[in-house]
Parts: sequence; structure tokens; C-alpha cells
Amino acid sequence: MADNSDKETLYDNMLLELRRGVLVLAVLSQLQREQYGYSLKQVLSDRGLDINEGTLYPLMRRLEAQGLLESEWQVVDDTRPRRYYRISETGKTILANLTQEWQALALTMNHLLHSDGGDKWKAMN
Repeated sequence: MADNSDKETLYDNMLLELRRGVLVLAVLSQLQREQYGYSLKQVLSDRGLDINEGTLYPLMRRLEAQGLLESEWQVVDDTRPRRYYRISETGKTILANLTQEWQALALTMNHLLHSDGGDKWKAMN
């Protein structure tokens, strides 16, 4: 039988996997207007999704390499240059599609997690 430490590790790994699946959707959803990395991190955190820089910055670079984000360096108020990201046209299409999938999946998961004979499900649909 697994001890508490093994269970906590398993839980942490499962939670990380679950979160990883929503980060692309979360990032794309918040780049309708330009953001630099730290400002995006703050917006996500303010809205309930904490993400560390070691996860966010590589994700943003990957999304840009995939054509979902665009970026440019800017100097604002004589500070050091910052790379500002925004969603691309391709990214907007992907975001719309992922949003539809997320909503359908969330509805299904709510049904599965709160199933009581299917009566609520039938009433919702």
C-alpha cells in the first residue's frame, strides 16, 4: 500500500498534468491585447491561475513558434526592452475552437462528476 508521501507525489503529478492541459487556453485567452511576460503572469494570477515564469516563458515561445502568438521588442518609458506578445490570427481561430471544446468538455465533466441518474443532464440539454 502506498504511504502518504507516495500519494502526495501522485496527486501533485496528476494536478500538474491537469493544469498543463489548460495553460494554452488560458494564455491565448489573455492575449487579446499586448502583454509582456510579467504582466501576463500578473493578469493570470489576478484571475486565479498562478503560473511560474519557468513554465510561462517557454510556453509563450512555443506558442509563437507554432504561429499562435506574435511578438515584438518595445522600450516603454525608457526602461529596458520588453518582448510584448499578442495573439495572431491563427491563434484567434485556435482559441475560438479550443474555447468551444473546453465548454463542451466542462459540461461533460460536470455531468460525470455530479451524475445522479442523468436527470440533471437531461434537464440541462
